[in-house]
Amino acid sequence: MNYLNISFTHKNTDIGIREKLSFSDDDKKREILRLICSNQNVSECMVLSTCNRVEVLAFVNDLEKSTSYILKAISILSGVALNELEERADIYYGSGAIHHLFAVASSLDSLVVGETQIVGQIKDAFKFALSNENCDINIKRAVEYAFKCAAEVRNKTEISKNPVSVSSVAVSTAKDIFKSLDGITAVVVGAGDMSELACKHLITNGAKIIIVNRSKQRAQDLANSLNGDVKIEPFEKLKSCINSHQLIFSATSSQDVIIKNSMLENTPFDRYFFDIAVPRDIDISENESIKLYSVDDLQEIVKINLALREEQAQIAYGIVGKSTNDFFKWLKTLATTPIVKALRGKAKEVAEIEIQKAIKKGYLKKSDKDEARKLIHQVFKAFLHTPTINLKSIGDDEDGECMLRSVQQIFDIKDKFEEYSLGIEEMEKIDEI
Repeated sequence: MNYLNISFTHKNTDIGIREKLSFSDDDKKREILRLICSNQNVSECMVLSTCNRVEVLAFVNDLEKSTSYILKAISILSGVALNELEERADIYYGSGAIHHLFAVASSLDSLVVGETQIVGQIKDAFKFALSNENCDINIKRAVEYAFKCAAEVRNKTEISKNPVSVSSVAVSTAKDIFKSLDGITAVVVGAGDMSELACKHLITNGAKIIIVNRSKQRAQDLANSLNGDVKIEPFEKLKSCINSHQLIFSATSSQDVIIKNSMLENTPFDRYFFDIAVPRDIDISENESIKLYSVDDLQEIVKINLALREEQAQIAYGIVGKSTNDFFKWLKTLATTPIVKALRGKAKEVAEIEIQKAIKKGYLKKSDKDEARKLIHQVFKAFLHTPTINLKSIGDDEDGECMLRSVQQIFDIKDKFEEYSLGIEEMEKIDEI
């Protein structure tokens, strides 16, 4: 069994394809997980779907067959041709899959390096897969370690100092256009995470906000959580709002276009639309007085950001590399622990059998059996001390897995090994994440 990661991001896929690949609603995510896990080669799976990426992390027993099947499943549900997916996908196996997961969690693979949103998105993706019984202990271990790696990157580098998200890049672009956002009213369509981030950055820069959302209650909840000049308008007034103000941000979870050409009226002022949603919310034609920015249009600012953070990113990648190695060493130690326990359990069983034989044959008095037991157990403990130390160091050996299997076979402890392994897995609680 091994880890597999299939990745579609802003690096290999344009926004049009990413829209089709998006599994933004629960029903779509549930269906892709069900379809992937129905394959006999796939043991576990989780799907991360954000505005800039779709990642499939799986635990499989045949890398080649599983890769082919997963790409076919994505093609069927997205409508994107299989050959196009095969050409575009970044595919990672084994340690490469874990390294990529850790880099994503540490925000080194994000459109805007250093953004902190991604950790919460991975956690949500994992919990969704877990609640639908599509993943178990193996992906859980990888995700847990990914969070540990991300925390170390945050603590040991300045890569997340003054964190920047796609929303903040959009606000920064607007600030460059207007020179100052102080006192300017911005219309924000939607009340989700991206909209909330946009609102916070707008307020920080002195803007006033009008939130327009289908659910008035969600808009009100968002407005109440913000410390600034914030109003809400019903969704029915969207047309009026976008024709009354210069600055419009849209970040809904709608699968359909929200703002169209037919809604636009002539205005005496220029307007700037920022579509930070995937799938896109806005489908309008640009002209001298209307400018539209999509997620992909923010790449230049992102490049500048990447250049400024390059040194810190190199440090962070060093942490990711070390964490990847540590993760696989840790997995090997998980195997050595039940083996050590199994060996000691086997020794204890043998000791009890021999004590009973000795009593039966008259070699040992019943009254002395407790003392004899202590002595024999102490002998076994001393005898197993060096093998125990050596077993625990196998995590550093390239042939460690083969050596552990050999120990199981030589000492005939496979049944006890599986018993202790199960106990370890049951003790690992998901809530620790």
